[in-house]
Amino acid sequence: MLVKNIEKKEKSIALLTVEIEKEEFEEAINAAYKKNKGRINVPGFRKGKAPLKIIENMYGKSVFYEDAVDEIAPEAYVFAVEQEKLEVVGRPSIADMDITDDRVLTLTFRTALYPEVNLKQYKGLEAVKGEAVVTDEDVAGEIEIVRSKNSRLVSVEGREATMGDTVTIDFEGFLDGVPFEGGKAEQYSLKLGSNSFVPGFEDQVAGMKAGEEKDINITFPTDYAPELAGKDVIFKVKVHEVKETIYPELDDEFAKDVSEFDTFEEYKKSVADKLKKEKEEAAKTAFRQGLVQKLIDNLEADIPDEMIDEQLEKMVEDYASSLQAQGIALEEYLRMVGVSMEDFVKSGRVNAENQVKVSLALKKIVELENLEASDEEIEAEYKKLAENYKIEIDRVKAVVPLEQMKTDVVMIKAEDLVCASGVEIKAESKAAEKSEDETAKEKEAPKKKPAAKKTSKKTSEKDTEEQ
Repeated sequence: MLVKNIEKKEKSIALLTVEIEKEEFEEAINAAYKKNKGRINVPGFRKGKAPLKIIENMYGKSVFYEDAVDEIAPEAYVFAVEQEKLEVVGRPSIADMDITDDRVLTLTFRTALYPEVNLKQYKGLEAVKGEAVVTDEDVAGEIEIVRSKNSRLVSVEGREATMGDTVTIDFEGFLDGVPFEGGKAEQYSLKLGSNSFVPGFEDQVAGMKAGEEKDINITFPTDYAPELAGKDVIFKVKVHEVKETIYPELDDEFAKDVSEFDTFEEYKKSVADKLKKEKEEAAKTAFRQGLVQKLIDNLEADIPDEMIDEQLEKMVEDYASSLQAQGIALEEYLRMVGVSMEDFVKSGRVNAENQVKVSLALKKIVELENLEASDEEIEAEYKKLAENYKIEIDRVKAVVPLEQMKTDVVMIKAEDLVCASGVEIKAESKAAEKSEDETAKEKEAPKKKPAAKKTSKKTSEKDTEEQ
């Protein structure tokens, strides 16, 4: 074999032209013949026993060419890649093929190359770092969630249902006097004010008492199911029971019931501390994400579509596997949410492209900084994964090969390096900086005279010069 030519195109695409000598191609033809001869009938010969030359004379010299090319193409491609020391990505394709009369085969492969990467800057990048501010309202809201979880429903007699109450009802919907599908239920528990029913339904149930029956007039929204959208319907409703939500008092007893603290003030402080820690972690994560975004903004690389396609395919496979673990097929899930596979894949492409850019940038930093993974760091990462997934470390090692873990560790180190050198910018100072920039631009902008009347282009240019 001989690599005849390498032609590099845009988007990190290359055309590799490889010549396969007559002897090598004939070996591939012979292999194709042995694989297929059992399916060929030739008069005078038992099935599978006809010689190659007889079959070629009968069906043509090129009868096995296609299969022979399939046989030898992978070997020729690997030969060219190794010979030229190319770093390729994605799957190659045959862009052109030529077979001479004396059976010299020339194949031109179209393949994507790992792109040349340049980083204009990766240290000292700036990103907004939000403050972890916890307000009294934040604390009260968190406590109210816990309070609601510890509430109880108590049946009330003789009074009308109000918003916030839970009612047990029977209902049936009618369109033009005919019951419609999905519009009926018995002993249904509905919390008034939850907005879980069509607009107007819960408002009209409010005011009803246990044992009362009522016809409710509803107009379905225009964006509802087509058969009911914008239609006027009547629901026949019967209330069986009205229940009031009783919330516990926010006192020391409440604190003892829901926490390890003896007083409400101690519990309240613990909630504030927890929220502050969560907000600090969220701010830290957002800061890192901001720095990574700035990093890929500084990336210069002619990324082939094949790299993005490959990452997108992996993302879809991972998502499908995650759903499958819950007993749901991806196709079934997409039907449930009303999204086509085409739209689902299309929506993930931007994310796939960003992931490819992040990977390219971090690998470049690994190269520039000569980052390496020590045995201790690799073992620590295995241990961390085992703890996160609550499985034995040996199982993690069986799933994640050593070389993959080495790559993961140095990529983490590269991102840590970017973040350690990152410059924190407060959100308000960023806004002020923008405001100052806008003010400066306004000062620099030339003053325009009020237009008193329409002038010719020549006159306008003269006026400008005079200014």
